Amino acid sequence: MFEAVGARVRLHALDLDSGREIAVGADEPVVLASVFKVLLVLEFARQADAGQLDPRHRVTVGRADRLGGWGTAGCLDDVEMSLRDLAFFTMSVSDNSAADALLRHVGLDTVRMLAAELGLDRTRVVGGPRELLASMLQDVGARDEAEFARLYPTLGPEKLRTLRVLDADRTTRGTARDMTRLLRLIWQDRAGSPAACAWVRELMERQVFRHRIVSGFPDGVRIAAKTGTLPGLHMEVGVVTHPDGGRYALAVFAATDAAATDSAARDTAAMDRAATASAASARADRPAVDATIGRAARAAVDALRGAR
Repeated sequence: MFEAVGARVRLHALDLDSGREIAVGADEPVVLASVFKVLLVLEFARQADAGQLDPRHRVTVGRADRLGGWGTAGCLDDVEMSLRDLAFFTMSVSDNSAADALLRHVGLDTVRMLAAELGLDRTRVVGGPRELLASMLQDVGARDEAEFARLYPTLGPEKLRTLRVLDADRTTRGTARDMTRLLRLIWQDRAGSPAACAWVRELMERQVFRHRIVSGFPDGVRIAAKTGTLPGLHMEVGVVTHPDGGRYALAVFAATDAAATDSAARDTAAMDRAATASAASARADRPAVDATIGRAARAAVDALRGAR
């Protein structure tokens, strides 16, 4: 499916009740991008439930906090909201400024410790949205996101290899299997208190983006998910719940260009082939890749259900 749209995939699908699985490169390192926000909001929910943070504490997101994108990240004026509303924006519209503000209160080290506590052995968190955006601009020599968008399609193979944010060895990373483990723990109330886990599940159900996993399933199937996107990278993790109670965790990571410079494709020839195609793939039919994530998710879940 992914070869047909010029992409490669790392996928793990897991039946949460039986443990049956389908894996395609599920243990290879992948860039997490905004998928990391599941861990961030989970740690916030745990701290709020334990009384370590007041979820109603109000925070102002101002000009200096804007990172671009959806929600407060794209607002022109200062926005004031509670920590729990920052968490809502972080998950529902993948608001980078909200996530950055939330991370300052939760603490980067505690998010790292949470990953270790939950046994996500292949997951490493190097920073929040601000650090990732800064590395992108710095590596390209761009002053802002608009300049980055203009420069990216013109980059050659050598330059593409320097982008830390697209290299799983040098940015926040995990594996597809680590992500389905995280989801399984949340859905089984083992990633924190039942109240904390339930709140994370609720927020994931309220994500507004429906062009990836959701697109592959009919009405009546409940889906709670979190997307992540970077140039050439399309990803989503989530849990699909059928009306009969069957629950399936999914982690799908698709790459169309310079992301092939990760440790799973480290030989120079493969890197050159992937990177040389960067300009074309940056303008590629991205909706086709997104739709393929939905089709692949449906195929994996159907196969798991057929084995029941």
